[in-house]
Amino acid sequence: MTEIEPIVTEAQIRQRVKEMAEEIRAAYPGDKPLLVAVLKGAVFFLADLCRALGPGFPIDFLSIKAYDGERPSGAVQIRLDLATDIRGRQVLLVEDIVDSGMTLTYLYEMLSARGPSGLRVAALLLKQEAYEGSVEIDFVGFRIPSRFVVGYGLDLNEEWRNLPFVGFVKS
Repeated sequence: MTEIEPIVTEAQIRQRVKEMAEEIRAAYPGDKPLLVAVLKGAVFFLADLCRALGPGFPIDFLSIKAYDGERPSGAVQIRLDLATDIRGRQVLLVEDIVDSGMTLTYLYEMLSARGPSGLRVAALLLKQEAYEGSVEIDFVGFRIPSRFVVGYGLDLNEEWRNLPFVGFVKS
């Protein structure tokens, strides 16, 4: 039977998301950026972040495939593209987790090429030791060890996504 060892609790997530919302509002005085969430993993984070930010923050979604089970596939495939034209707009890319940075770099370059007036990144989780990218992550929820995690939107073959916490898979 698979066990999950919690590393970030539901209460810690709830508190940190509120703090991140305050940081984001302070970074965009008088402006409300388009929040672009990467599906499916970031949907729980996006929902809680939107509630913490308050009314008026528009949202859109990208769906990608970059993993095959626990392993990166080596290529990023866009499965669903944005419905919103981001030219001239402030955009906040909302990620569930940043690992090596391959996916983030790809998405950042793709979105930058579409001409937003500003592009920043918010990630709930960052595997600091594994990150090899050059994209600045403007808002980070938690720095975690470089191990595979599930919960709060993150899955292993579509399982464990609905856990209210983030944890390591113990076999």
